[in-house]
Amino acid sequence: MRVTLDSPAGAPQPANDYYSQVARVEPAGGGALLYLSGQVADGADLAEQSRGVFETVDALLRAHGATLADVINIRTYLTDITGIPEYGAVRARYLTGTPPTSMTFEVSRLFDPRALIEIEVVAAVPAGRGAGVIPSG
Repeated sequence: MRVTLDSPAGAPQPANDYYSQVARVEPAGGGALLYLSGQVADGADLAEQSRGVFETVDALLRAHGATLADVINIRTYLTDITGIPEYGAVRARYLTGTPPTSMTFEVSRLFDPRALIEIEVVAAVPAGRGAGVIPSG
């Protein structure tokens, strides 16, 4: 099994050096699992931040040969759980196929005091897609 930790150049870079944005796990039989770090985005409200996060997640996945259709697990952290309908409407525009496994939490705050939402995902990339990806770090 091969594991590559990465923060690809084509996506917004981490806020600090404490984490990688993607962990690519390539089992011996082919394919890969991508574990993305939690992502936040600037924005005036929950919908705008949610759109920004999904755009970043999409860029990170594409850098490793995956798409949002490959997401198998999503964890969402909201600072106000009453925002689920607003977040859900945005999420439905990005995750259009069979829904992934999911957990949603209300938290008192996130590392960035302006952040209303943080999302982390796991994606399963079929064998042959994303092979030859050159990590940035």
